[in-house]
Amino acid sequence: MATDWSTCGVCDNLKITKFSVVWCSECDQGLCGECKNHHAVSKASKSHENISIAEYKKLPTEVLQIAQTCKLHNEKYELFCRKHDCPCSSVQEFGEINVSSDPCDFSIQKRKDRQAQIMVALPTRNIENLTLTLQKRINTKLSDVYGCSLLPGNRMVFSSYSYDILRVLKSNGSKDFEIKKIGLTCDVVFICEDSIAVTSGSSKQINIIDLKKHKLKKSFKVYSYNNGVVYKDRHLIYCAREKGLQMISLNDETITNISNTKLPKCAYVTTFGDKLFYTNNDSVTCCDYHGNILWTFYDKSVLLCPLSISVENDGHVFVAGFGTHNVVAISPNGQRYRQLLSSEDGLRDPQALHYDTSTNEMLVANLFDEAFLYDVK
Repeated sequence: MATDWSTCGVCDNLKITKFSVVWCSECDQGLCGECKNHHAVSKASKSHENISIAEYKKLPTEVLQIAQTCKLHNEKYELFCRKHDCPCSSVQEFGEINVSSDPCDFSIQKRKDRQAQIMVALPTRNIENLTLTLQKRINTKLSDVYGCSLLPGNRMVFSSYSYDILRVLKSNGSKDFEIKKIGLTCDVVFICEDSIAVTSGSSKQINIIDLKKHKLKKSFKVYSYNNGVVYKDRHLIYCAREKGLQMISLNDETITNISNTKLPKCAYVTTFGDKLFYTNNDSVTCCDYHGNILWTFYDKSVLLCPLSISVENDGHVFVAGFGTHNVVAISPNGQRYRQLLSSEDGLRDPQALHYDTSTNEMLVANLFDEAFLYDVK
């Protein structure tokens, strides 16, 4: 019989419970939305055929009860025996082979033994070879830019805390539209279905904005101050100041405490895999979803007042240094760092930053007026 199809097998091994959306008969397990994407591009599994859970449940009971693994050898069935009318695992023994050898009087020398062997190193993307190329310089015409995010269609959105404005720009930097009178606007993150979430600081609610209709779609009461925010699997994880890190479900609005570490007014958070990263005064901290701290980066000569934070595809953490007027990359283990941008690149009090993992682009915005879009390789 197949293993439990209702939950993601990969996440279950990591002690995380997520509902599966597809079933892989090759792996004999269900996969959630995030694991499905990794499964589709992995060299070992990209050729596997998946079926949606909805279709899987429609299969006849006798099909679902067919065993996929041999109980005797604990191996996956690979063959079907017509004589015994049953599946079987790989053939371990097929007769016997006797090998006999006689010494040879000839001396054979390989020509390649005298040739030089050239070792070709596989390219690795580490913190030293990250390359940023400026694509465009943007005049946001805004002050107190607390948040920014890259949107589908090469658009970008900026939030102005002092004017309570959300301004969406086209790919060429011209204004697409703006939304006013929705209350305080702090950080902003694209969620799904042409919607963005906007934190509101002291208003103690998170607003969902409809980008198609250009209006407020819904508000979630969170009963705490809220600043930096990130979206993951139908949940919003946000910095709740004295309440630490909290998470709200967009489905049933339940609120979960992740970490009780008190955070300052301007704290930001992001996620990558099973880890969270957040800024706290002059430090950058990595923790798990239970709030257990894995590492902390603290060096005021490198990062003074780190604010907005984002992670690229290889796990390097990008941080906007407000007091040091720079953007710094921190290695996935928190042991190494490298300054990517500085005041010489036009940074002045950079507060908002977002890395788009689908396009490998980074958007960073100064507190006033200017923003920069970079291609990252």
